[in-house]
Amino acid sequence: MSTIEVVGLDADDTLWHSEVFFERVQRRFVELVSRYVTADVDVAMALEEVNLSNLARYGYGIKGFTLSMMEAAISVTDGAIGTEELSQILAAGRTMLDHPVDLLDGVDATVTTLADAGYRLVVVTKGDLHHQQAKLWRSGLTDRFERVEIVPEKDPATYRRVISSLGVTPDRFCMVGNSLRSDVLPVLEVGGHAVHVPYHLTWAHEDADHDGSVPTLDHISALPAWLDGA
Repeated sequence: MSTIEVVGLDADDTLWHSEVFFERVQRRFVELVSRYVTADVDVAMALEEVNLSNLARYGYGIKGFTLSMMEAAISVTDGAIGTEELSQILAAGRTMLDHPVDLLDGVDATVTTLADAGYRLVVVTKGDLHHQQAKLWRSGLTDRFERVEIVPEKDPATYRRVISSLGVTPDRFCMVGNSLRSDVLPVLEVGGHAVHVPYHLTWAHEDADHDGSVPTLDHISALPAWLDGA
C-alpha cells in the first residue's frame, strides 16, 4: 500500500448520481416559469443568481435549492406566477429528496477494494445534514467508512480541521471527487493528495482553473491502482 493512509471521498457525483437530478428539475422550473415572462428573460440565469446568493443563508443541498426556486419564480415573474406552478416546483424539489440512491458504476467494488486493502475511508461532503446522512445509509456503503464529515464548505480551513481530527498529516491524506473547486485544489493547497474523477455534468460553481497538473482519472475503478503508485 502507498504512504497514503486515509482516503476521503466526495458523495454527490462521486459515489452516486446527483447533478442529473438538479438539471432535470431546473429544466422543469424553466418550463413552468417561462409561461409568465417574455422571451428575452433568462429564467435559468435568474435561478442561478438567486441560488448563489442564498448559499450563505441556506447552504448547499436540495432544500436550499428548492427554496431558491420558489424565491426566483416569484421574483422573476414579479409575483405573477400561479399557485399551481409553485406547487409543481415544490413537488419537483420533493422528488429529488425522495429519489433512490443510484450508485455510479464501479463505486461499490472500488470502495470495497480500498477498505479490504486497509485504507481508512471517510466521506467528506457538502449538503443538507439529514439528506446526506440518509443517502449514505441507503447507499449500502456505510459499513466501509470510518466516519462521515458533512461540512458547510470545502475550503483549506475545513480540510485542515478534518485531516487533523483524523490524526494524520496532510501527506497521508488523499481526497477524491468530481469537483476541482471543492475536492481537489483546496486539498493540494494544504499539502494533501487529491484526485479528480470528472462527472459528465458539473455545476459551473464547482469548476475552477488549474495548471493542468491535477491528477485525473477517467473512472473511479482506476483509483486503487493510482493509490498504490502514489
